[in-house]
Amino acid sequence: MSARLHRLPNGVTIAVEPMASVETVAVGLYADVGSRSEPEGLSGLAHMVEHMVFKGAGSRDARAIAEAIEDKGGSINAWTARDHTVFHARMLADDIALGLDLIADLVRAPHFKADELEREKEVVLSELGESRDTPDDIIFDHLSAAAFGSQPLGLPVLGDENSIAAITVSALQDWIGQQYLPDRLVIAAAGKVDEDALLRLVERRFGDLDQAEAVSSTSASFMSGTRHDNRRFDQLHLAFAHKAPAYRDGDLHAMALFASAAGGGMSSRLFQELREERGLAYSVYAWAQPYIDTGMFGVYCAAQQEKGAEAFTLAREVLARTAETLDEAELARAKTQAKAGLLMGLESVATRCDHLARQIQIHGRIVPPAETVASIDAVSVGDVRSAGQAALSGPIAVASVGGRLARVA
Repeated sequence: MSARLHRLPNGVTIAVEPMASVETVAVGLYADVGSRSEPEGLSGLAHMVEHMVFKGAGSRDARAIAEAIEDKGGSINAWTARDHTVFHARMLADDIALGLDLIADLVRAPHFKADELEREKEVVLSELGESRDTPDDIIFDHLSAAAFGSQPLGLPVLGDENSIAAITVSALQDWIGQQYLPDRLVIAAAGKVDEDALLRLVERRFGDLDQAEAVSSTSASFMSGTRHDNRRFDQLHLAFAHKAPAYRDGDLHAMALFASAAGGGMSSRLFQELREERGLAYSVYAWAQPYIDTGMFGVYCAAQQEKGAEAFTLAREVLARTAETLDEAELARAKTQAKAGLLMGLESVATRCDHLARQIQIHGRIVPPAETVASIDAVSVGDVRSAGQAALSGPIAVASVGGRLARVA
């Protein structure tokens, strides 16, 4: 069966896709708000809310929430991104009502106790410390800061010590009340699911949610900047990025295919030249990260300290050559990888649920996989070269961890 879209009178969107021959279901609440919408001085608030709702919600404390889903063999989790937040459950088909009830309690009836908040701040500070001690993790926060500066999109999702300390119970309550509004919420389900039953469940738990005017996020502007973390590690971790298309831009697929051909796998130019031919790096890859109003095309590389500058220079040269000489065979490979990644992922109920919700948040509709495949197939070599050249001709943001990168062009 194909996916279907519904909307409650208050604006809550529901997407459901029954899948034959499976016995499980994934259901999630996808809020079209993330860390980039946080108030000034409260970086990390969205992530703290995600943590705190699991400390108690509805009639259950933290242990009861965990036991309720795990007694049924299911799981429940959440994650916070810069532009969205997700609460997601996976379970046997007969238990979908429990999963949706738990998710509804998390966002509609969290306890938010002051003593729990102070304890959870220590947990988040530990998470922050772990991230900072992981060079190939923290470097992407540094890169976002280099690319967007003090703009909300440049701030870390986890926040910092000062902003975490400033979070109060009232700030948590205000965030839920002001940001989790009906027209910002998508409830998605995929797997062995009865469409009519799901609609009744969502109506019961979310149909009375009041409408209100949402506070819009400020638009982001890509900047040229650098962020260097000089702590010593065995390797120099470096990353750089250029401005790239946003989610709805017409050259989005061309940019993604350029990233794949340049550094998307072992057959890519970056991997072959930096690792296989020159031995400059163990790990090197490129990616494209779109947001709703802008995007980033970037490269990450981990190299020996004395070879970092050489790896950085060569990576930029490889990208420039790719933008000029990408051929049909490389594009065909990148297209096949993109289509395979999409279609293989959609064989999972959890991934299909996520895909449904994100398509609605980005495009306002369910985009059939066949439409996406056709859009990928329609991209030409000229389109990909042009996308690469446009990105590389713009400003560059550079970050390093493990010793200052000697030269930044």
